[in-house]
Amino acid sequence: MIHEVDALDDPRVAAYADVGDPDRLRAAGLFVAEGRFVVRRLVEARRFEIHSVLVTPAALREMLDVLDPAPWPVYAAPPRFVQQLTGFNFHRGCLALAQRGAPPPVDAFVRARRLLALEGVGNPDNVGGLFRVAAAFGVDGIVLSPTCADPFYRKAIRTSMGAVLRVPFTITERWQDDLQTLRAAGMQAVALTPDPRATPLRDLVATLDADVRLVLIFGAEGPGLTRQALDAADRLVRIPIADDVDSLNVVVAAGIALAAVTV
Repeated sequence: MIHEVDALDDPRVAAYADVGDPDRLRAAGLFVAEGRFVVRRLVEARRFEIHSVLVTPAALREMLDVLDPAPWPVYAAPPRFVQQLTGFNFHRGCLALAQRGAPPPVDAFVRARRLLALEGVGNPDNVGGLFRVAAAFGVDGIVLSPTCADPFYRKAIRTSMGAVLRVPFTITERWQDDLQTLRAAGMQAVALTPDPRATPLRDLVATLDADVRLVLIFGAEGPGLTRQALDAADRLVRIPIADDVDSLNVVVAAGIALAAVTV
């Protein structure tokens, strides 16, 4: 059933007043999916328990195939009401709240063929972009250090084009130990670095066996990977670039590396 709402103090939509406050959403165990495309991805992924959906009439008409009927509440309201409720200039016509759930243990990824491991990637646009690249190249999952931006932050989800809702991931407090867990399970850990002493990517690809399982480790732009992460890797690999350019954006680097090792 579609429920029409027109009162800002309606308790059924009270949680939407927090969509602009990521800390309050996180404390409530929720995240927000924003926009018709991303909400459709959320519904179709069936990975997360949906709390409710808030739509404008125009968005509702476009999304009736996934919103009616639905096993969770769907609230319809005019755009001005939604803007007043959420506190920001809302123009995408559709919001959904869903349960974050507990991240899986790293053991859930030990049989993967390709993983990304991210250390200290604090920019939510970059985190979202890395999920999008991971989805494009069929990566089995992403392991994030606790110093990375929250993948459930609405900007990260939007930038990923909903890939955060599709690509399995975990956020681990035992970053170094869990890298070793993946290596002990037979994965080869490859750290990407601009260090000129590292192996060129093309040379790594030339020596890879067809059945090798890889975890590609990326750090934040600027500081890069910590010494501990570099020491935990089996191979240090660089993408050769012009001498007068110091590094690549981490999303671009991940795309190049994944394209090279995807067979």
